[in-house]
Amino acid sequence: MDLFAGVSVSSYDIAVAWYSQLLGAEPAFLPNDIEAVWELAEHRYLYIEVVPEHAGHAQHTLFVEDFEATLASIATRGLEPTTRETYENGVRHATFFDPDGNEISYGGSPAE
Repeated sequence: MDLFAGVSVSSYDIAVAWYSQLLGAEPAFLPNDIEAVWELAEHRYLYIEVVPEHAGHAQHTLFVEDFEATLASIATRGLEPTTRETYENGVRHATFFDPDGNEISYGGSPAE
């Protein structure tokens, strides 16, 4: 199974720059003039598409194996989460907001 998780944005150039900064890579491919696609893992993609009337409503969580290393890597690229929390069960969660207000979060297993 392949997964394509979409994020509507208002500005292509601003969104490509921000998501490249967050994800630490340029898009894997550009299907057309209004979309850019990043491969997060085999057969799992996050894409942006210019659809201004829908921008700012996405909510995606990427659950990663090494939560702290992932956040540290993102910080070296100049982005910090807006919120960081640990749930009662120990699961960790950090939220970033793109320039349109779309929510891209990272989750991680309880710290050992």
